[in-house]
Amino acid sequence: MEIVGNGFVARGLASLASRHPRVTVLAAGVSSTQAAGKTEFDREAELVTEVLGRCRRQGAAVVFLSTASQAMYGSTDVPAAEHRPVFPESPYGKHKYALERRVMDFPVSWLVLRLSHLVGDGQRAHQLLPNLIQQIRSGTVRLRQGAHRDLIDIADLRCALDHLLEKEITGEVVNVASGQPNRVEHIVQGIEDRLGITARRLVIPGPPARTVVSTEKLCSLVPQIYSRISRDRYAESLLDRYVPCY
Repeated sequence: MEIVGNGFVARGLASLASRHPRVTVLAAGVSSTQAAGKTEFDREAELVTEVLGRCRRQGAAVVFLSTASQAMYGSTDVPAAEHRPVFPESPYGKHKYALERRVMDFPVSWLVLRLSHLVGDGQRAHQLLPNLIQQIRSGTVRLRQGAHRDLIDIADLRCALDHLLEKEITGEVVNVASGQPNRVEHIVQGIEDRLGITARRLVIPGPPARTVVSTEKLCSLVPQIYSRISRDRYAESLLDRYVPCY
């Protein structure tokens, strides 16, 4: 497997590099749901186009990593499934959806994974867990009222991708998420409990933001993942494992 990128996700998938020949994983590009810069988006679009062309010439399949966040699905009343139409409103969501369509329309074998909020060791400072930890340690943490985040372990992404490629699944869009959105206030409280720190909360008013993502397709294609993401205290177990890393 060729892994394009050198960031957190690329490093988290590195142990699969010796498996799945003739597969290229696009693990590079814009990683922040808050990103809105045309330069960043254009750079990722150019990279995707270049990799697609190379994979067509080499006869390789492409795995594109997209988003299952609110940026793609918005706030949901029922679990957001991959086959339903989406209407992203944020620049980041529109950008990722446009790249999904570019990948799907290109004459290569493809697999699109829509990822919720990944956590693991070695994330960049702007990403959710290290960002919250840094704020809490500073003494003040900013919270958007009603915000939720669906946390997924980088190890579970690795497991899902490995099994999907082992089964040669292509031509599918698959959510990789826990399906269990957590209030950001609860995540902050969990971090504080583990650090032994209580930070002042600066609450930013806003409408409720809760995206429930369907994991039905993921669990049907990769039954092994169900026991991993459905266990009790899944989010708490991720905080137990990764808060000490920062």
